[in-house]
Amino acid sequence: MKFTDGYWQLRPGVTARYATSVADVDVADDRFTLYAPVTRVRHRGDTLNGPLVTVEAWSPAEGVIGVRLWHHGGRRPRTPRFPLATDPDGGPAKTVREGSTVELVSGALSLKAGTGDPCTLEFRSGGKVITSLGPRDLGFVTDADDRHHMLARMSLGVGETVYGLGERFTPFTKNGQSIDIWQADGGTNSEQAYKNVPFHLSNRGYGVFVNHPGKVSYEIASENVGRVQFSVEDQSLEFLVFAGPAPKDVLRRYTGLTGRPALPPDWSFGLWLSTSFTTSYTEETVSRFVAGMTERDIPLSVFHFDCFWMREYQWSDFVWDPEVFPDPEGMLSRLKERGLRVCVWINPYIAQKSPLFAEGMAGGYLLKRADGDVWQWDKWQAGMGLVDFTNPAAREWFAAKLRHLLGQGVDAFKTDFGERVPTEDVVWFDGSDPERMHNYYTQLYNETVFDLLVEERGEGEAVVFARSATAGGQRMPVHWGGDCESTFEAMAESLRGGLSLGLSGFGFWSHDIGGFEGTPPPAVFKRWVQFGLLSSHSRLHGSKSYRVPWDFGEEAVEVTRDFTRLKHRLMPYLFHAAVEAKESGTPVMRAMLLEFPEDPATHTLDRQYMLGPDLLVAPVFSEDGTVEYYVPEGTWTDVLTGERVSGPGWRRERHGFRTLPLLARPGSVIPFGAVDDGPRYDWADGVTLHVYPGGADGSETVTTVPARSGAPAAVFTIRRSGGETVVETDSDLAWNVVVVGAAPADDARAHPAGALYQAPPGTHRLAVPAAGG
Repeated sequence: MKFTDGYWQLRPGVTARYATSVADVDVADDRFTLYAPVTRVRHRGDTLNGPLVTVEAWSPAEGVIGVRLWHHGGRRPRTPRFPLATDPDGGPAKTVREGSTVELVSGALSLKAGTGDPCTLEFRSGGKVITSLGPRDLGFVTDADDRHHMLARMSLGVGETVYGLGERFTPFTKNGQSIDIWQADGGTNSEQAYKNVPFHLSNRGYGVFVNHPGKVSYEIASENVGRVQFSVEDQSLEFLVFAGPAPKDVLRRYTGLTGRPALPPDWSFGLWLSTSFTTSYTEETVSRFVAGMTERDIPLSVFHFDCFWMREYQWSDFVWDPEVFPDPEGMLSRLKERGLRVCVWINPYIAQKSPLFAEGMAGGYLLKRADGDVWQWDKWQAGMGLVDFTNPAAREWFAAKLRHLLGQGVDAFKTDFGERVPTEDVVWFDGSDPERMHNYYTQLYNETVFDLLVEERGEGEAVVFARSATAGGQRMPVHWGGDCESTFEAMAESLRGGLSLGLSGFGFWSHDIGGFEGTPPPAVFKRWVQFGLLSSHSRLHGSKSYRVPWDFGEEAVEVTRDFTRLKHRLMPYLFHAAVEAKESGTPVMRAMLLEFPEDPATHTLDRQYMLGPDLLVAPVFSEDGTVEYYVPEGTWTDVLTGERVSGPGWRRERHGFRTLPLLARPGSVIPFGAVDDGPRYDWADGVTLHVYPGGADGSETVTTVPARSGAPAAVFTIRRSGGETVVETDSDLAWNVVVVGAAPADDARAHPAGALYQAPPGTHRLAVPAAGG
């Protein structure tokens, strides 16, 4: 929200008060508090008839410093609040007062405050100032409508760029944007967002989380081009600064407080096929689709039933439409016999025509107005009410309906909606503040569903397909990008949103392959298939038209088959990246900045990404197959063609529909599984290590192949020395090594990628010639 009119003036009706100087300081061992008047105090009389801004600093974990400022502190605590963990391994913070400054130190991060005139805050990490707040950067503002806003402004350095703030489809770097953290159902081509997270990350090696679940208004190098400003309509404002130095370190610290994702089940990494939204479908349609995939040799892991599995005007009542699906248990059993998992669409809205509306109203499970009536409107579903998840009984009631579906054979739920939550004339069961609950509602909704899946299926088997989220929502994977059009432009904006979400602490992300609105031209569909199957999760889904590959031509079938099978072979690599997301908060799909923070050319890249640590993916966004992408330093190898590419530099290539730039990092070792007809198998049994050129002589690489639990199933140590590559392992299973680009020696045989060396079961060491380059 903008308060100023240029540099010199305020907007009409706006009054601003900033912490000008420091009148007093309280210093404890692990925190300090500043009492800052908003005018300069020349004599005792100036202490009268004026406010103080109180500023408290503390550290909840090593390398993290929190700042809370408030004007009037007499307000009752508002709920909901983001639950934040503390770091059990973090060392205690300490304060040091020296002359006119007081400093709070937490690991590599410190906050130095001026205790005189002016009032300043300066954050340092690694001996450098990373950001600061000056005399006009902390305070409060009243606007023309007499609304009270607390605000903070943090400096931006030369060349500093800002990322994150949730899944945003606007430009990837957020500099120059005004952003409101406010859940909205706005599609993927607007400034609105389904997933709003008040956390931003800087390429200078720090992140900032505004600990407020309601509306947070950002001005990012917009109102003041040298500042990131954030404000809330409240009497207090709290933010936490996370040290790096690398972006991955920032995400590790941030997710250490807000939560890290659970590990999704292995089967969820396979291909999902949907009925689509308003298309006509019956069990015969579903069977035809599944059989069609089998006939075309395209492995399928999950079948998804979208909204109309239930009767119209009755969403959500969780009852199969008897005219369309007269035998749901039998149908689900028949799908299970084909080896499929089943997902069904749900939302937290209860239509008036549904018998559940009266049941929910009688039980007090629906959101009420101030006069005690149920809150209702006619958008989406006629006369719908909203499940009040702040009521524990309502959560159990809702979960019980889903538990019945799990008993029928359903495995996962697409938790759609959760954004259009009213703030006027509503009373939540637990007394939550309506403005704060607007964004937070989705957290309770997804928690209810995810916790049920964990309870019924066990940890490691629970997965949702969620559209809305806020800070902490990453704990309940997976999230998908929402309603996009079926164009190359929408494909690119979807990727921007996914990369933005990954830099907001979310480890797993998907999108509608082919686009949702409209019907994609065959070229768009085939290119989106490549992109989708090189994402953490992959779903074919549309609105008014089907997304079965044969509707887009025989070549679309071939592309879908090839890339589905490629993804299955990459499961040892992908699932290890998933474990990394669970353990450290690093997303599976990574903005280039995350892997190459020292290369400034990567800081604005939003049409390519790293899939895990070692695979560079550059989706093709053009009709004729032309793609431009950037290659960081070193000798990279195209996984699909074997071509070697040298960086740093830009590449311009033209690809047919069977390829795209998919490059292995210099010196990387990528494990390929032995099975390509599904994601669930023993990844360590028969694994083939592809050793790519570019590794330095004397270098050592450790490659871990996980088990389904996430624990290591096999660990390989690869050492390069002279003209030899030595592989050692603790595995007793059979395994193989491909030296990529090498001609087969006497003890090797030819492989499309190079020379293949086989290690029979029980082999723990293998020495092979190294590839040149």
